[in-house]
Order: sequence, then structure tokens, then C-alpha cells
Amino acid sequence: MSSKGGGTALTRRSYRLASDTDKPKATGIVNEKLLSDYLYHVFPSTKQGPALASLRKPLGFQDLGAHLERLLSEGEPAEDIRDQAVEGRLGPQPVVLDHTSGFEGLLFVDDDLLGVIGHSNFSSIRATTCVYKGKWAYEVLISSQGLMQIGWCTLNCRFNQEEGVGDTPDSYAYDGNRVRKWNVTTTNYGKSWAAGDIVSCLIDLDEGTITFCLNGQSLGTAFTNIKMGPGVAYFPAISLSFKESVAFNFGSRPLRYPVDGYVPLQNPPTADLMKAQKLLSYMKNVLSTVIDAQDERLVEKDCAAWRLHGEPTVLIALAHIFNHFAPLMCKVYLVEDVLMNFLLGILEGGGSVDEHPLIQQLLDLFWLLMEDYEVNECLKQLMMSLLRAYRFSPIIPDLGFQIHYLRLTTAILHHEKSRKYLLNNVLFDVLRSVVFFYIKTPLRVKEAGLEELIPTTWWPTHFDKEGKDEREPKDESADERLRRRAYERGCQRLKKRIEVVEELQVQILKLLLNNKDKTTGEASRYIFLNKFRKFLQENASNRGHPTALCPPEYMVCFLHRLITAVRASWDDGSRKSPSSVSSEEAYVPPQLFYNGKVDYFDLQRLGGLLSHLKKTLKDDLASKANIIIDPAEIQNASMDDLDEDEESGAAQRPFGAAAMGGALARPSWLSSPTLGRANRFLSTAAVSLMTPRRPPTQPEKVKVRTLAVEHRTEDDIEGSHGNDGLLLGRPPEEPEQPMADKSLLEIVDGIVMMYNLSVHQQLGKMVVVADDVHEYAVALKDTEEKIARCPPRRADILDELQKSQKVFAEKLNHLSRRLAWINATIYSKEKMLDVYWLLCVCIRTIEHADSTGSLFAFAPEFYLNVAMNAYSALKNYFSPANSMEELPGYEETLTQLAAILAKHFADPRIVGTDIKDSLMQALASYVCYPQSLRAVERIPEEQRVAMMRNLLAPYEQRPWAQTNWILVRLWRGCGFGYRYTRLPHLLKTKPEDANLPSLQKPCPSLLLQRHMAELLSVDKDMAASFLNSVLNQLNWAFSEFIGMIQEIQQAAERPERNFVDTRQLKVCATCFDLSVSLLRVLEMTVTLVPEIFLDWTRPSAELLLRRLAQLLNQVLNRVTAEKNLFDRVVNLRLPGLESVDHYPILVAVTGILVRILVDGDRQG
Repeated sequence: MSSKGGGTALTRRSYRLASDTDKPKATGIVNEKLLSDYLYHVFPSTKQGPALASLRKPLGFQDLGAHLERLLSEGEPAEDIRDQAVEGRLGPQPVVLDHTSGFEGLLFVDDDLLGVIGHSNFSSIRATTCVYKGKWAYEVLISSQGLMQIGWCTLNCRFNQEEGVGDTPDSYAYDGNRVRKWNVTTTNYGKSWAAGDIVSCLIDLDEGTITFCLNGQSLGTAFTNIKMGPGVAYFPAISLSFKESVAFNFGSRPLRYPVDGYVPLQNPPTADLMKAQKLLSYMKNVLSTVIDAQDERLVEKDCAAWRLHGEPTVLIALAHIFNHFAPLMCKVYLVEDVLMNFLLGILEGGGSVDEHPLIQQLLDLFWLLMEDYEVNECLKQLMMSLLRAYRFSPIIPDLGFQIHYLRLTTAILHHEKSRKYLLNNVLFDVLRSVVFFYIKTPLRVKEAGLEELIPTTWWPTHFDKEGKDEREPKDESADERLRRRAYERGCQRLKKRIEVVEELQVQILKLLLNNKDKTTGEASRYIFLNKFRKFLQENASNRGHPTALCPPEYMVCFLHRLITAVRASWDDGSRKSPSSVSSEEAYVPPQLFYNGKVDYFDLQRLGGLLSHLKKTLKDDLASKANIIIDPAEIQNASMDDLDEDEESGAAQRPFGAAAMGGALARPSWLSSPTLGRANRFLSTAAVSLMTPRRPPTQPEKVKVRTLAVEHRTEDDIEGSHGNDGLLLGRPPEEPEQPMADKSLLEIVDGIVMMYNLSVHQQLGKMVVVADDVHEYAVALKDTEEKIARCPPRRADILDELQKSQKVFAEKLNHLSRRLAWINATIYSKEKMLDVYWLLCVCIRTIEHADSTGSLFAFAPEFYLNVAMNAYSALKNYFSPANSMEELPGYEETLTQLAAILAKHFADPRIVGTDIKDSLMQALASYVCYPQSLRAVERIPEEQRVAMMRNLLAPYEQRPWAQTNWILVRLWRGCGFGYRYTRLPHLLKTKPEDANLPSLQKPCPSLLLQRHMAELLSVDKDMAASFLNSVLNQLNWAFSEFIGMIQEIQQAAERPERNFVDTRQLKVCATCFDLSVSLLRVLEMTVTLVPEIFLDWTRPSAELLLRRLAQLLNQVLNRVTAEKNLFDRVVNLRLPGLESVDHYPILVAVTGILVRILVDGDRQG
């Protein structure tokens, strides 16, 4: 920049201000001397000391450009020195993964060529640069904790699908999955790694050693005397199995854990770093200096109080700084090393984020003095650095790192313009922003500081008869009680710390859900809504494409934070209009399912495909909801059905840089923990939906047409001037009750969908830790009992037992602390209330949709699934720590769910076989437990009778086995010899085996039995068809069973050693169990309504009795003859056939015969 035109040469946005300096000196900005002092104070030279102040040349804005250039070039290395190759290293800069020739197998590589995902059995890839002398380091960010070998290899290593890094003579690797090191042979080394860890790989080619570190802690020297000499150079390399993913840092960003003496493979941008640090110090000088024009002096003040007031002198000085600073802030290294650390420093002092307005002022400055593309790139890199830092920070007891990074994220998102830019272009498009809502579970308890936080461990030592832990055992000793209470206090301390992080995460979501920030265009909430919908679409439609899915452990945390934020926003809205529905009573109105305002992608509806429903129910839509579907839309819909397969296939083929090892294209979201979606999937084929744009007021008929998610405006969602927005097409059955914010309805709907996609599955997975604690506790108790019984003379046995005791106790110490973490993050009381709230939302939504008659068919299947799964999660996953009975309104909710299951398991409006099966299974498990069975008995009488009528309908039209189980469960405990919880014949052979199947305690329902008796005695035709179908199925099941045991017997008698197929054994046992349960249903019928068989005035009685006698005869012949086939197979005691024995089947037959004899006498 030339010194003469210093003012006008500013090409940035600030040139208007800069031109002021060309006016005569008497502008009244500040006088010449004061301006010169100010500029020398802000831009001090390192060479001249303060003593020369009186001799220096006055400095004005005309000369400032040249002065700044001079300052920035001081200490800068000469061009030729900078570009010299570093000795000991060969290869291009920047260092990336060699995706052209240095790989084996199939891999997906990120756009930045630093992240990689394995896509075949065992794929390997190396970097583009190698080293042959000196001490070098690089870091690997572990994104998934599976099988990987990370280290160094030479150019002549040849890898294949079986052998990777460390399996050939000149390659060396560390594998934290199996905790081993590899160089052809393998030995134990290091610690196990987890997703979110950082591995540093160090090579010292002066001493010939290789060392690895995990999260900055050295694991010790792994290899010594490695091969060195002419022609030997080492490349960073990795081998990983299918779906495993990592991201490399060769020095493109500052190393997280630099090691003294070792240099990164890629040169740090030293000259730019010096420049950026200098410019930052000048900026701090501007922020901390005030010009007092009256007293003509400079006043120092605290940076934190600085405000952007538009003083020309200050702005021109800043414009000069930003002229150089802005281009530097587009580089990853400088954003992470200079800018992020500076901003984190501002928040260092603690206090709430709102108490640090300086960050808002700085972001205003960025938007004012930088070009848009520069601010955009800078913010994008800053968020990516924050996300990486958050995800790969080690867990420490107070979660300090995580809190630190979340606070800065919150501060940046407080800035409206920045928030909207990030929401529109970065948070869901380039980053996995869901990571911000995840709290990782520490794999290594010690490093996470859980030992200090929970010094005393405890685990259940009292088990009831069924092996379940007792919550408050009566015979707990005083010592045990003290330990339990100390452990609970430790868990509370941990929970409080985790809650601080959760609160920050909720704050971030509340900012994204802000619907008042309309000064700069569309409010944040509506941008978030459309991005969230797209996120759900990618996760719903890419179920076959695992690389595009958001990992379920992130989904669980995101779901809970989103529920908290949405409920808070909902209640804020309903406080303003007291008549509206509160979040406690929230539900999704049925019109969302058919008015086309919300995109459900290609998810199944209860009544089948959407295009089919639009055709068949168009008259109902017109009469009930005043919605007319555009005929062209129906035409398109039918065309869509034809091309659906081709389109969805094409849609899921991502595009982007050509992938390696074949013509695979690289998918999105991928391996690098933060980067990824720069090369997006093509959006899935637009699903044809009937979406109105600006409907006139009711009751005119509204013609609807498709509107894509991205094109919706706030009016389409919230509605205005007689437009109902999302609630268009209200059916007459739906109460006209105002909803707080309609946009929140769509988010609630998305939350339900999220639970269905992967959250429920993950909740079930995490129960494993509690199961492990239980198993080890049982094993430890068993060992202690054996030690007590061990005779003193057998010291050898005692020694072994004590070793086992020590191992079990250590494992339990570790697991109980880990369980405390999981209980605080996943199974806490608050999380349980969230899932319960979700269950209630689904129940209310289904009830409202059900009241719309035929339009119920439009409701998506996932609402019913979530209602059943959420109940099952509350019952099975959250106990024993939290009991379901303590939930508010629990009894009533159980009854509502019972009514839904009873009504819809045979609902003709529901067509999907999977969902019908699920409803049937849910009802079957519901009648198994006393509490839920009582809930079924509490539903209105006509619903109970209708349910029993549906259960007794002839079996041919549906899965009869399920129906049969339900009827049997209503009877168990009333039949002849039918009160057992363990099969009696097993108790005599293996009384001590606790793993044998234990049956649910009998809880018969006399009320439902009475309904069944009334129905069968009144409706003679139904009784005859029901019994005929039961007898037909019994005939089939028992014949199949006999056929199978013949095959098993023949296989067992062959002289050569052979194994009976386990699947065949399973089918055989199932046929036996079915036969027994069908016999029990016959016993139930004979007992409750003997006249069906014995009242000769009934036309079918004689025929039914004859069929029954034949079948019972057949069963008795096969089962009771001595040394027969049945006997021989039972005596083989094959694993899998434990339940097959004389007892269960003979008791059932006896029960029927006894009843017929007793009642026959009476009738006779």
C-alpha cells in the first residue's frame, strides 16, 4: 500500500470512513499530535523505544498504511528461507492422504483429504509425505472405537484385505481396540481407546524408536531399533475395518497435544501466525484505548467494556487492521490458534455468557469491516474448530473443557446475523452440529476423574426369587447401607456437573428456536425447522446407508435437549395466551397428517401409501376437512409410485469427489468428526404432497398443491389473517383450541420421529452396563459363598477363589462408576419424564386422529410404534433406578394406552402387517403383567367386549398364534395344574440352574373371561367358527410337532456324529408350545362355556365334541405310549428342547377331560 494514498487505498468496506482523512486537519476528528500519539500507541514499533517518542515523525492516516506494512514485515523470514525443503522429510505440502495410489481396499475420504472411513473388510491408506531423519509427529482423531491399526509404514509395504499396517516387516502400528502393538508379531501395549480420543504417533529417526500417546499421555516406547538407512522412509498410515472412521491432523491445524522435540509433518504457517498475533495485539490496543479529546490525552480502560460507537478515528484504525487481518482469518490454522483462543480468553473469567458483550461487539465489527465471503469462511472454520475441540476434549471431573467450548458457541450464536448465517449454511450442512448436544461416556473411569467424584462404589447384593435386584432390601446391613448412600451422594455430585453442560446445550437450542429475531429476515426458528426436517429426512431415508446416519448415541442426547427447549418455548407462548394448550397437554393435531404442510417423506401411513390414500379418501377430505386435492396431484402421485424405486435409488447415490478403490462416490456427513457434508447427498426425490399456499378462510373448499420444505414461509407455518397455517383443514371432531406456536408442533412431530428412528434402540443398548453389573454382582456373591464353604485344607482352591473375587470386585468398581455416568446422562429421572411426556404426546395424538374416522388412515405408523416403545422403555430400561409408578398420572396413562391397543389391534383402517403384529405383541405383553392387565380391565366395558370379540374372531384371517397367546395369558393361573412359573419337570432335573426360562407369574383376568363366556354363549355361530379354527390349528401344530420329532429322532440315531440344526429344534419347541397353548384355550372354553360341547340343542355341539375327542385321543396316543418316539426325544435332553416334556401337555389334556366329565355329569 503506498504511503501517499494511505486513506483511499483501503479497498475494503471502510473506504468511506478512510476518505475523511483527506480533508484538511481541522476536521474535528482529533488534532494532529493527539492522532499521531494514538496511532503510535495502537501500532507500536518493536524497534524504537519510548525515549524516541519526541523525535519521531508525526504519524497520520495518510502514512498509516505504509507504517503498518513496515511493522508487519519486521521479523518476517525471507522468501527463499521460507520455501526451503526441511531436511528429513520428502513430499508435498500440505500433507494429505494419498487417495490416488497409496491405498488398498475400499475407503471413503473426506473433501479435505484428512478424514477417512473404511468401506471394506480391512482397508489401508497412507499419507503423501514421508520422513527419513529427525523427530516427527502427527495426530489421529478417533471417531469410532472399532478395529484399527495406526502407525507408520515404508513405501515397499504391500497391504491386502487381511493384512494392514503392522502386519508386514517394515510397518509398525498401535491398535487400541485390542490394546496391542503390531509389527508382524503382536504383544500387549497401551490402553483401550474410545470415540473422541486423540492418538499421537511419534517417530524418532535419530534413535530409531516409535512411541504412541493417548490424549497427551505417553503409552511408552512401542518399538526400538526400527529399520533405518538409505532408501528407508516412513509414511503415516492406517488400516481400518468396515465403517470405522478417523480424521488425521498432520499439522494443518495446531496439534492438540504437541510433544517437545517432535515437529508436525506439515509446516505451521509461521509468517502468517506472527502477522495474525501482531494484528490481534493492535486490535486489543484499539479496544483498550480511549481518546479524551478535551484533555488531549489517551486513557487506558478495560477491553471488556468496549463498544462500537462509530468514532471515525477508531473505525479507520480498525479498518487498516482488518485490511490485513481479514484474509488471514479464512485459514483453519489461524482461526483455531489465534481467533478461537482470543475469544475463549474473553470468556475466561466465568459468569454468564450475557455478561461478556465484547464478543457481540467483535462480531459486529467482523460483519462491518470484512467482506461477506470472509466472515462466512471465518465463522465456518471457527464453528468447525469449536466442534472438534468439544468432541475431542478429554472428560475431566468438572467437565471444564466441554463447558468452555459450549460457552463460546453460545456467545457466537447470540449474535443474530452470525446465527442465521450458521443456521442457513453451516450447522446442518457442513457440520454434525448434533455433536454439540452429546455428552460422551468415558471408557476409562480413572482418567475421567470418576474415582475422586465417586470414591465409594456400591452394587446390589440382594436379589429376589427371580434374580431381580431389590430396591430397598430389608436385611441390608448397616455397612451396606452406608456404602449405598455414599455411592448415591457421589452419583448426585456427578449429575450436578453433567446438568451444567446440559443447561448450556439447551441454551444453544433456545437460541436456534428464537422466533422473534425478524430484523434481518426470516426468524431463526423457521430456518431451524426446515433444516431439522431435512436432517430427519436424511436419517429416515438413508436407513440402508450407515455413513449418512447420525449415530444413535448423539440422537438420544439431542432428543432430550430438544424436548427441554421446545417445552420451554411452548410454555412461554402459552403464558401469553392462557386459553391455549400447555406443553403438559401437547399433542399433534390430525390435520398435519393430511394437509400436506409437513413432509413425511416416504414414511408408511396407517392406511398404506399416501398416493393411494389421496385417491381413495379424497371425498372424505373434501367433506370433513374442506380440502380438495388437485387432480393433477393425484395423477403425479400415481406416476411417482411407478418411478419410486428408480428415483430413490438415484437420490441416494451421492456425488462428490470420486472415491477410491472403485467407482463409489463419497457419501456425506462422513468420517471427519466435524467436516463432511460439503459434498451433500442429492435431495431425496420430492415426495408429492398436497400443500396449500394461501388458503382463503373456511368453509370454502381449498384446493391444495405441493410445496417443498425449503419454500415454506413463516405464514405457511404459523398462518395469518384467517389462514390456519399448519392447522389448515381442521376436521369437525377436532376441538377449536388455540395452539401457542404452530411451528413447535412440527418440531414435536420431529421429536417423535427421532425417537422412532434410533433413540429407542440406543436406550435398549445402554442397559447392557446395568446387566453387566448385575451379572458380576451375582458372580461375586457366588464366589464369596464358595470361599465361606471352602475347607481350610484346600489352600489351592481358596487361592483361586480369592483371585476370582479380586477380579470381580475390580470389575464391579469400574462398572458401577461407569453406570453412575450412564444413569446421569441417559436414565435419570428427568430423562424418564421426557420419555413419559413423549408417550403422552403420542397417546393424545392417536386419540385425536382416531376421532376423525376414516382420516385416521393418514396418521404415520411411527406414532403407534413410539407409543408402544416408549412404554416398554419406561418399564424395562429406566428401572430399578426410577420406578414407573412414581410418574404423574401413571395409572391413567396406562389405561389410555390399553384402550389404544385394545381398539387398534384389529382396526380395519390399519393395513400394515408389521404394525398390526407390533400392536398384537404389545397387547400380549400388556396382559402378562398384573398392573397393565388391570389397566385393560379399567377401559370402558363396550371397548373390552369389542376387544374380546376381535380376539375370538375366526383365526384364519390373521396371525392366530399371537391371539392365542393373549387368550392363554388371560387363563393362566385358572387351569388345571397351571400356576407354575418354572416348568416343573425342569425343577427336578436342574433345580439350581437360574438361567432356565422363568415364566411370568400367572395373573388371570376373571373379568375378561366373563366377557368371553358371554360372547360365546350368546353368539352360537361365532362360537362354532372360533372353536373349529382352534381345533384346526391344534391339528396342524401337533402334526407338525410329531413330524419334526421324527426327523430329530432319525438324525440322532445315525451312527456318524451329527448335529441337529438349532433352527429345527427351535421350530419344534415352538410347535410344541403352540399345541399346549391351544389345548389351554380349549380348556378355558370348556370350563367357561361347557354348553358349547354339551348342550345338544346347539346344532354344532356334537360335531365339536367329536372333533375334540379325536384330537385328545391323538395327543394321548402319541405322548403316553411307553418307549415311544416322544419318550425317546425327551430323554435325549437336547439343548433348545427343554420345554418339551410330558408334564405341560398332559396336564392340559387332563384339564379338558376333567371339566367335560364334571360338567357332563351335571348336564346329564
